[in-house]
Amino acid sequence: VQLQASGGGLVQAGGSLRLSCAASGRTFSSAAMGWFRQAPGKEREFVAGISWSGETTDYADSVKGRFTISRDNAKNTVYLQMSSLNFEDTAVYYCAAGPDLRRIVVGRTTSDWGQGTQVTVSS
Repeated sequence: VQLQASGGGLVQAGGSLRLSCAASGRTFSSAAMGWFRQAPGKEREFVAGISWSGETTDYADSVKGRFTISRDNAKNTVYLQMSSLNFEDTAVYYCAAGPDLRRIVVGRTTSDWGQGTQVTVSS
């Protein structure tokens, strides 16, 4: 599956953004999906994941209660709704696919990372 993330931008602290990840390929609906991010000088980290059916989700502690991951298998798209953004959320955000949610959470993805989308939160 090939992925293209979009929807990033510049937002003030406390604001919201919605990221989208469009997928190509017949395997999207059977793949778990995840969002990851990488801030300057830091390693890429898990942000949120969702099972192939959309019934199960998981989040990094730093975003729980602020971010919501969802998917639309009919549109081959996964979303990340981000609210109450703060400076520490500034990063390049990537989406990725994996065999199941458990492996997504630990970063064992099976798709290329793609270019990602930049999210910048200003104070």
